[in-house]
Amino acid sequence: MCGIVGYIGKKDVTPVLIEGLKKLEYRGYDSAGVAILNNGKIDVVKAKGRLSVLESKLKTVHMAGSIGIGHTRWATHGEPNDVNSHPHMSYNEKIAVVHNGIIENYMQIKEFLMGKGYVFKSETDTEVIAHLIEYNYKGNLIEAVMATLCDVEGAYALGVVCTDSPDTFIAARKDSPLIIGLGKGENFIASDIPAILEHTRDIYILEDKEVVSITADKVEIFNLLGEKMDREVFHVDWDVASAEKGGYEHFMMKEMFEEPSVIKATISPRIQNDEISFDKFGLTDEMIKSCEKINIVACGTAYHAGVIAKYALEKMARVPVEVDVASEFRYRDPMVNEKQITIVISQSGETLDTLMALREAKKKGSRILGIVNVVGSSIAREADDVIYTWAGPEIAVASTKAYNTQLAALYLVALYFARKRGHLDDEAYQSYVQELQELPRQVDEVLPKKETIQKFASDHFNAKSVFFIGRSLDYALCMEGSLKLKEISYIHSEAYAGGELKHGTIALIEQGTLVICPLTQESLFDKMVSNIREVKARGAVVLAIAPENHAEEVSKVADAVISIPQMNPLFAPAVAVTPLQLFAYYVSVLKGNDVDKPRNLAKSVTVE
Repeated sequence: MCGIVGYIGKKDVTPVLIEGLKKLEYRGYDSAGVAILNNGKIDVVKAKGRLSVLESKLKTVHMAGSIGIGHTRWATHGEPNDVNSHPHMSYNEKIAVVHNGIIENYMQIKEFLMGKGYVFKSETDTEVIAHLIEYNYKGNLIEAVMATLCDVEGAYALGVVCTDSPDTFIAARKDSPLIIGLGKGENFIASDIPAILEHTRDIYILEDKEVVSITADKVEIFNLLGEKMDREVFHVDWDVASAEKGGYEHFMMKEMFEEPSVIKATISPRIQNDEISFDKFGLTDEMIKSCEKINIVACGTAYHAGVIAKYALEKMARVPVEVDVASEFRYRDPMVNEKQITIVISQSGETLDTLMALREAKKKGSRILGIVNVVGSSIAREADDVIYTWAGPEIAVASTKAYNTQLAALYLVALYFARKRGHLDDEAYQSYVQELQELPRQVDEVLPKKETIQKFASDHFNAKSVFFIGRSLDYALCMEGSLKLKEISYIHSEAYAGGELKHGTIALIEQGTLVICPLTQESLFDKMVSNIREVKARGAVVLAIAPENHAEEVSKVADAVISIPQMNPLFAPAVAVTPLQLFAYYVSVLKGNDVDKPRNLAKSVTVE
């Protein structure tokens, strides 16, 4: 979950690396460093803390050169400090390495190298790569890297420079994202597109277990057997402004205000003449009709979208659905077979636990449908079918617009499956399709209520513990609302099914406890009002999210009500989540936290 950038060309490399790392800091921000090759020597500068600390440090030293690698870290092995920061050097200081991922057998390799006289300076797994490349180096850098990668187990994206190769650097990947940027007289590597977008829009997307030799004028891709691989150029068609704040104080606020447009971008191209259709969809009508079970696998926010999808698929398509946390799925020997469809959801398309779950389900014969945001990502390439959410770059670590677009895509899938399985008549189908197309407008109506939400947040940002309660789809919505608050405010919060209150949870409610209650499910409205009365009787302060037609009634029992448009309850979570996101945002701001880069977190979790 670290960010890598590399450059070779004619420019001064330091500003290129720093600007690239700024675009990648969402991937890790507890330390950063650069290694620059010049005049037969590698200069390394690295620093604990945000990238600004490294920038300040670089102003005190003179570093020149036109080839180098940089890294911004999210710590896995070894605490954040200057020594554990990347890049890491080989024992003879001829080789420098930056790495994203985890080397699972690093202790065995470390013991072997120590037996050969190598001395380690850091606590990281990455340092073994630098020393092992040196051990394998016989005058050809790419061969040394290939030999090293044959010995390591785990995930990696690598950038490697060597004093003996002043005109070349090496990159490689397995289960961690890495792209190659193609310029004129210059080339780049990066963990994500925004890092190089101001320089080039043409990229190569690397496959697993590929190694790349990069000069200023040439890029050659090989597999680990040394065979040259052909690759089509991918052209990025979104602009730099999509990855900039655009006048907003934080990326998270900008991305929440993009929700109406990105939901529309997800839905509109897939509805033609009031019928849902997907381009290049290999799932046949027979596969959908004969499907005995759907598995949904994801992590974090994407998992919560999957829980919503379970309700939608079971209600409309009448097919059993099981939702799994990806990190648990493959370790329980899941009962998956060729009569099942597995839906994997990931914003980045690189979430390692989800990718491993995909491979487990595929190995057992299940057809895979990927729902991802990033074109050409690992999950998109390995899934049998893929639906892109078209959310655009999401820079804030806490996901917002990606969740809304995942829900929109999943609603489309549920309706498509229901139609193919014959469980919706024409009238019901058309009604759902029309209601789905109203989602962008409905979210747009909620966003102006941010000032009301900000006022409530200002009264309760010092809460010690917050409880989210809901029933049915509202309970699934509460999971995401609670996660959002935890992620960026660091306040303890929990989501509970409203009917479970009396089974223990209500013991935690005391005078002044903040409870947040969505009431979007018409059939369960009265029961949720009763739940609000229960917690109010024990001293709770209640914020309710309710449709406009019930707002006045709810205001009689809750302390504050945020109204959303009256709508089909099945689609309500895609709109009702926005007030919960705004509440978490304002609480974080009022507490003085770094909203876009919450502590201990990184955007794309590419380690298990």
